Amino acid sequence: MATAQQTSYPKEKIKVLLLENISDLAVKNFQSQGYVNVEKLSKALTEDELVKAIKDVHILGIRSKTMITPKVLAAATKLQAIGCFCIGVNQVNLQSATEHGVAVFNAPYSNTRSVAELVIGLSIMLIRRIPDKNKAAHQGIWMKDAKGSFELRGKTLGIIGYGNIGSQVSVLAEAMGMKVLFYDAETKLPLGNAVDGKTLKDVLGKADVVTMHVPDTTQTRNIINKTTIKYFKKGSILINYARGEVVDLDALRKAIIDEHIAGAAIDVFPWEPEKNGDRFQSPVQDLPNVILTPHIGGSTEEAQQNIGEDVSNKMLNFLEKGITFGSHSVPALALPPQEGSHRILHIHKNVPGVLSAINTQLSKHNINIVGQYLKTNETIGYVVLDVDRKLSKQAVQLLKEVKETIKVRLLY
Repeated sequence: MATAQQTSYPKEKIKVLLLENISDLAVKNFQSQGYVNVEKLSKALTEDELVKAIKDVHILGIRSKTMITPKVLAAATKLQAIGCFCIGVNQVNLQSATEHGVAVFNAPYSNTRSVAELVIGLSIMLIRRIPDKNKAAHQGIWMKDAKGSFELRGKTLGIIGYGNIGSQVSVLAEAMGMKVLFYDAETKLPLGNAVDGKTLKDVLGKADVVTMHVPDTTQTRNIINKTTIKYFKKGSILINYARGEVVDLDALRKAIIDEHIAGAAIDVFPWEPEKNGDRFQSPVQDLPNVILTPHIGGSTEEAQQNIGEDVSNKMLNFLEKGITFGSHSVPALALPPQEGSHRILHIHKNVPGVLSAINTQLSKHNINIVGQYLKTNETIGYVVLDVDRKLSKQAVQLLKEVKETIKVRLLY
């Protein structure tokens, strides 16, 4: 938790806008640190709505529905940071955020347990063909039958994407007595007795249950398609609680109808409704032994609280200390406090000579630099300066005049 302290800009004037029903814990976190101007909305905003709303916003919190486009960022003249209260940041145009010097944070680990537990539960439900038996019972039909129902113990789980969630699924699966194969584009250290399958084809061909845990990239888009779905073992199960774009649902539908795939659980879709109650359509509706859920893989009370706390703490650390660890746009810096000084944050285009210009500007006016920290990425540089208190306001004005400056902020 960021320590409460007075910032140079009055906290009551810093506007925080939280969209998509973000956890109340995030609201309490900001308010407990003196940020009282916090607005929380239960819905996402369209691009045009956000352009109008974001003009005076300093801190923006979103989940997966709100799209942060270059047009939105161009209108966000006071925006300091965006918090993605979820595991991904693909809804934010990171290049534009970087160019505008806006820090982008997320919570990549906070809901891993929620997703991992659900994947194991779904595996059991599908391998026992519970969806069909449940439907029949609701219709008044008695289906007491062991045919096509199996134990999870002794079966092979194929994990596509062995990252934060995939590796945790691996641990839980072994505890259930499963064998674990995984495939990842990058070399990953196996946990427990998991085995690196080396190729996608090898894992798909050996797994009784395949679970997807990859991001949405050009390499993973439709990675499960009409060609790769032929590699699946006949009678196997597919679970996709990763990204909607990684599975070709038309190809999956055909494979289920042809009885090549025995069942599926899908939580994410290429197109999803904007809000609760909207009509939803998908090619994999009305199929046997298929579980469809409305993008709730990480939607547990515990996960939302963890995410609310994690992301709000990262943004508070940035607001109060200039710390950018966990940012996807501004280079990562963690800074010790300097007694008897004022701290200035300077974000600039990453071109030669900027740091020299900063130091020249300050030295010409006899402004002593107590501490200085610099980190760059391909696009921007992030400099934190601790300067003499008596001259800090003059230093801020001088730094604004440095060529290639994007943003300057007197922190405290």
